[in-house]
Amino acid sequence: MTADDFKRIALSLPGAEAAQHMGSPDFRVGGRIFATLAHLNLGYGNLMLDPQHQQDFLAEAPDLFLPVKGAWGLKGATHIRLAAANEAVLTGALQAAWKLRLARNKGTPRPKPSSNHG
Repeated sequence: MTADDFKRIALSLPGAEAAQHMGSPDFRVGGRIFATLAHLNLGYGNLMLDPQHQQDFLAEAPDLFLPVKGAWGLKGATHIRLAAANEAVLTGALQAAWKLRLARNKGTPRPKPSSNHG
């Protein structure tokens, strides 16, 4: 799979939008990130999972998934090796990240910007 495949699948999910964070493409639902291409230079797409889902993906396909280094990885952020993935796996992984973000969005509404400008 390629970055274009990652983008196509991510944007096919209901309510998904493309944006950028720190100069890298990301994909959001409800204004919050569920996936990024921040490590595309290493051949990875990134999924914003939780630690349990991350462990499930790592156990099922350790040749495709690995934790993002550092604190983000400990919180569930997970790389997927794009060149090794197929359409079904990439779609399932992006759907999982999207569903988790939807569930988290319901529990933590995004704060509204302050209207006080002065």
